[in-house]
Amino acid sequence: MPGVAQAQIFGAKDYSMRIWLKPDRLAANNLAPQDVLNAIRDQNIESAPGRLGENSTETFEFVLKYKGKLSLNEDYENIVIKANSDGSMLRLKDVARIEFGALNYGANNLLDGKPAAGFAIIQTAGSNANEILDNIEHLLVDFKASLPTGVKTVVMYNAKDFLDASIHQVRETLIIAFLLVFLVVYIFLQDFRSTLIPAIAVPVAILGTFFFLQLFGFSINLLTLFALVLAIGIVVDDAIVVVEAVHAKMEQTRWPARKATLKSMDEISGAVISITLVMMAVFIPVGFMEGPAGVFYRQFAFTLAIAIMISAINALTLSPALCALFLKPEHGEHGRKTGFGSRFFNAFNAGFRTMTNRYVKSLNFLIKRKAIAISLLVIVAIASFILVRKTPTGFIPTEDQGFVLYALNTPPGSSLDRTHKSTSKIDEKLRQFPSVKHTWTVDGFNFISNAAASPYAAGFVRLKDKGERGEVDNIDQITGMMYGPASELKDAGAFFFNFPTVQGFGNVSGFEFMLQDKQGRPLDQLGNNAWPLSAH
Repeated sequence: MPGVAQAQIFGAKDYSMRIWLKPDRLAANNLAPQDVLNAIRDQNIESAPGRLGENSTETFEFVLKYKGKLSLNEDYENIVIKANSDGSMLRLKDVARIEFGALNYGANNLLDGKPAAGFAIIQTAGSNANEILDNIEHLLVDFKASLPTGVKTVVMYNAKDFLDASIHQVRETLIIAFLLVFLVVYIFLQDFRSTLIPAIAVPVAILGTFFFLQLFGFSINLLTLFALVLAIGIVVDDAIVVVEAVHAKMEQTRWPARKATLKSMDEISGAVISITLVMMAVFIPVGFMEGPAGVFYRQFAFTLAIAIMISAINALTLSPALCALFLKPEHGEHGRKTGFGSRFFNAFNAGFRTMTNRYVKSLNFLIKRKAIAISLLVIVAIASFILVRKTPTGFIPTEDQGFVLYALNTPPGSSLDRTHKSTSKIDEKLRQFPSVKHTWTVDGFNFISNAAASPYAAGFVRLKDKGERGEVDNIDQITGMMYGPASELKDAGAFFFNFPTVQGFGNVSGFEFMLQDKQGRPLDQLGNNAWPLSAH
């Protein structure tokens, strides 16, 4: 499937023919295990036998047919180990039990306590995750039809659910932001024609930004969408400045729209250009940051900078043209009209004038008493510094994706059966949580190092949708509650994690680091340095 880099299978990955030797039968026939291995190697090979009678004077040629690699239990059972003195043959089935099974039995999969086979899909870099997941969902529909009776598929974690929810929230925010901008502009300018101009400028700037995103090779993702949400509030400012300037010029001079627009643009063009350059100077340097921060903020910063640039071009070209076409000299005379709209605007203007007067008086008060103003500024700065120091920090905020995973480990050298008993206990407790929908455990798999080992196990917990989880709905609280059953295990430890908000930065939320000894000292010294860090 295009875009799929790997299907990582958890547990047994390959098939094999298992040969279970019977020691008593081997001893009775004076055989060793190596004799059995030699017989299997000699009789289970790929070869091209050729023909009999080729390039000879014989009348006929006979093509030799050879079965090749063996694949059935019966084929292995009939492998000849040795010929007896009485003319009989000793076959593999006489000294061993043969069964078709897994290459190794070092892992075990259980879904809701029942046997399962599980795998994870990993995408290639730069591919479209949403498109891949849609194709996989369609593939599962066809796959289910071929499953035996009683076997079903369960999707434990689907990144598309989180992507769809995030994109839905961004889309909803875009619509709300656009409506709020339209409403606020209409209330303050109090004219539908004047409101249309900044409303038109928003989609023009956003669509223009999409063009440059495509040109620069950026995709529509959560970072660019978040930038567009912020851009709506920024790109509308330039258009509002133009409309308000023309609006005020027409009220003061009673000039026609075209003349007022030309005069207003002579006065504010420099200000529009300067503020645009200042805003772009804030975001463009962020796009050149290195490391993980640069990966996150590059597309965000460039998207905002492009949107701001296009909004400035709109303010210098499109918005003045629309002002000259749309605005009318009498558009500000609401006091002469009657009706609910006029009464509302009159009341709003009166209240706004009152608030403006109080604000001016408060500024005059602070100007006359500079010590009070400076003291308040110092208090705000100190409070901000204290809050910044006390506020918890993090690389990326953890998002509720409805999925929790845990890594379980038993003492070194533990068998798979011992690990399975521990996972069964914690899995049974977790399934009783009202917020849990499915649980999947993989015994013999170290999730942290992505390696197979009997003392380790991995668990995956699919939570119910929000609103269906019972009294506790917060994923952090649910994760904390899961440590209760884990603490009851006497011979095992479990650590619970959430998936990272941004895929690709580790397997779990938080951060990872590796400690390297560059001086070649003994391992116990490296361990003495590592354990304090781990405990901390």
